[in-house]
Amino acid sequence: MYYYFIIAFQGFCIYHLFKHKNSFYWIFAIIFLPLIGCIVYLLTQVFTKRDTEKIQENLTTIIDPSKKLRALEKKLEFTDTYENRVNLADAYLTSHNYTKAIEHYAKALEDKTQNGFYVKTQMVKAYYYNKNFDEVIALGEALENHKEFNKSEIPFFYGMALAEEGRTVEAELQLRNIDKPYSNYNERLAFAKFLLSIDKINDGKVVLDELHEEMQNMTKMNQRIYKSTSLEVEKMRAQL
Repeated sequence: MYYYFIIAFQGFCIYHLFKHKNSFYWIFAIIFLPLIGCIVYLLTQVFTKRDTEKIQENLTTIIDPSKKLRALEKKLEFTDTYENRVNLADAYLTSHNYTKAIEHYAKALEDKTQNGFYVKTQMVKAYYYNKNFDEVIALGEALENHKEFNKSEIPFFYGMALAEEGRTVEAELQLRNIDKPYSNYNERLAFAKFLLSIDKINDGKVVLDELHEEMQNMTKMNQRIYKSTSLEVEKMRAQL
């Protein structure tokens, strides 16, 4: 097994070498130092510096999740700019510290020279995950006439917040904005669940059937990404 792996590894490196017209001396390292030569070639010639830094950053985040937050906090302390504050707020949102995220988004919105729509979109998400449904609804109402509203994630969170408050007619109206083919798979699954919860069985089944059909034509990468969503869709369809 190891032998075939090395042969395949060498084959890839040699193919890449000729395709990208890299220095011919690499072929000696690849052939006469099979594993080490291939690894060195891969790191220096295949991966760009940016790729390597990205891999290192991702590994660091996994090992020490708070390291990125600390770095962004220091960056904001050193240079208090709109961009640095929003980046820090985004990191807090990603790490599920919704209270701190909201705090920094609110501070960023004090800068009236900025558009602010992105920040308000992020605030809607932070409020929703923090179960501040009244705030989600208030922001949703304020942004409903914005030209980017229907292209954003706001209708989903706004609709789900309305559903939490028992305002089902308004919730359905908002959630239908996200029911677009070949996109929003997780959100549309949530929409189907909502429809079933208010006894709109046929409407919910239509959404599930559409998701089922689209998921048959997904790329392999998307099949992996949405595997749990796809399994849940199939489970729910089987129960109807």
